[in-house]
Amino acid sequence: MFKKIFSKQKKESLDKGLEKSKNSFFSKLSKAVAGKSKVDDDVLDELEEVLITSDVGVDTTLKIIERIEKRVARDKYLGTGELNKILREEIAALLTENEAQNPTENFDIQKTKPYVIMVVGVNGVGKTTTIGKLAYKFTAEGKKVMLGAADTFRAAAIDQLQIWADRANIPIIKQKMGSDPASVVFDTLQSAKAHDIDVVLIDTAGRLHNKINLMNELSKIKKVMQKIIPDAPHEVLLVLDGSTGQNAFEQAKQFTKATEVTSLAVTKLDGTAKGGVVIGISDQFQIPVKYIGVGEKIEDLQEFDKIEFVDSFFKE
Repeated sequence: MFKKIFSKQKKESLDKGLEKSKNSFFSKLSKAVAGKSKVDDDVLDELEEVLITSDVGVDTTLKIIERIEKRVARDKYLGTGELNKILREEIAALLTENEAQNPTENFDIQKTKPYVIMVVGVNGVGKTTTIGKLAYKFTAEGKKVMLGAADTFRAAAIDQLQIWADRANIPIIKQKMGSDPASVVFDTLQSAKAHDIDVVLIDTAGRLHNKINLMNELSKIKKVMQKIIPDAPHEVLLVLDGSTGQNAFEQAKQFTKATEVTSLAVTKLDGTAKGGVVIGISDQFQIPVKYIGVGEKIEDLQEFDKIEFVDSFFKE
């Protein structure tokens, strides 16, 4: 697989979006190694705490520490000044090894027509905004896009999706608030087939308080989709709010139990010091992180590049 070319503008946007996370991490790290010249057990204990409090997650942190322990044993003497470089290399290697087992390709929207993406996630994570930004991205690539407003439980969700549809100048299928979400999906896919649409983005309701209802609703939506397009949805994209840190892990666990999730998007990384959560989520779930949100602008929804992310996160 060829490496994607990462433009200078995207890299600057990523650097800026991760600034709070990076500054918080380095401030903790510099305190942890203050007055110490050698990477020893004490430094590794401190580093473990720094990674966990940076929302990398316990399991992923233990993997990283184990890798660094092996390196210390092999190289005999490692100075604390090299710690950042080693962290960058070992985390990138860990995520790259995971990718070898679970290759991350971005949506293969050439594969079928219409290509149906069902977007799930709790309310407030930036789900509708992510749909709007993806719609803009696909439209800019010359694709015909349609939105389906199947979050019928909140009038605000339908209105917000309409705003994004108007901005990107693309059609939206909606019904009044309280309508059956599966009925909206049925109308959307019928219309998409009739109008030769390339990509359909379906917004769904994000209520986690009753997982059984959520499961039933998502299953019903899928069944209705398959009456019109037998292999739909082609992607189930779970949107997580990066600023919630460990809570994002919990949401990912709940949603992966409720439905088959095929890809993840982690939003709101620019407003938080919890960017380490992306490293943990990318490692812990056998589901690829495909997009990250690093700013308000429409182009600030970026395809997730593990190497570039780690590079920006640990850039001194």
